[in-house]
Amino acid sequence: MAENGADQQAMEIDRRVESEESGDEEDLKKEGIDELSQNTREPDTPVDIETIILDPEAEDVDLNHCRIGKLEGFDVLKKVKVLCLRQNLIKAIENLDKLITLRELDLYDNQIKKIANLQELKDLEVLDLSFNIVRKIEALEGLNKVKKLFLVNNKITKIENIGHMEQLEMLELGSNRIRVVENIDNLKKLNTLFLGKNKITKLQNLDGLTNLTVLSIQSNRLTKIEGMQSLINLQELYMSHNGIEVIEGLENNVSHRPSKKLTTLDIANNQVKKIENIGHLTELQEFWMNDNLIDQWSDLDELKNAKELQTVYLEGNPLQKDPHYRRKVILSLPTVRQIDATFIRF
Repeated sequence: MAENGADQQAMEIDRRVESEESGDEEDLKKEGIDELSQNTREPDTPVDIETIILDPEAEDVDLNHCRIGKLEGFDVLKKVKVLCLRQNLIKAIENLDKLITLRELDLYDNQIKKIANLQELKDLEVLDLSFNIVRKIEALEGLNKVKKLFLVNNKITKIENIGHMEQLEMLELGSNRIRVVENIDNLKKLNTLFLGKNKITKLQNLDGLTNLTVLSIQSNRLTKIEGMQSLINLQELYMSHNGIEVIEGLENNVSHRPSKKLTTLDIANNQVKKIENIGHLTELQEFWMNDNLIDQWSDLDELKNAKELQTVYLEGNPLQKDPHYRRKVILSLPTVRQIDATFIRF
């Protein structure tokens, strides 16, 4: 009986961890984990929209944290280009079809469950629906001019219905429940892609993103660096907090050698035992390798071709136990100006 009780308790802990990873606030509330934040929140009583005075001539309208509960009464805004409604109590996207001059719509931190009623905003360039309760990417048809799409911290499980957004330059999908990188091959102008804190196990379907300069895929479930051979313009790569054991997949063919453009490489908090296969990254300026398993000083020779290297993070490796740790890093990498969080004094 005691053994069964222990098993049941372990299963309960696993379930809570899974819930926390996926950002499922409803499950957390059921367990009482979110009780403190609920007690400290302001009362969810929407303000009467008629009490808010709108200037019909305004181009930039900022109504952050006004406890607006419903999108209504905005038709008077005949020239509005930027509408910012962060931290309100909005539950549905509606009544915005007359705002045809709108270029930027910010609905960050509301209570929206569904993307809808945006099809008339054909000149929209920036859309932010982060920190809502959206479960599916949908109803974005007609928004062909969007350059920046933010969907951080929702409940999205699949990347879909954005292939037509050919002008998209930045896509932010961090803190969701995505398991597969897919349906983004057509986004030829995409230069920044954030996929941190999801459930992705494999890097794939990136071949069409030849203009990508920043890729962040931290806090996922990766065990291998792969699938980046076509990222010929990549400059910043963030892969911390995964399960990577070997640095690989950055050795590109001689004719293109795209990875030579990398200036920032972050592989912190993984299971890497050896610094290798990056000797060709001659443009590297920042190298984050803290909290891994590096124990050989000779590994730093792999960074000697990086003549612009300014910052290295190596703390949390067995190397750090050496009483002459900082001195040896300086001798091995004379161009470095910062070791871990501390600047070098000359």
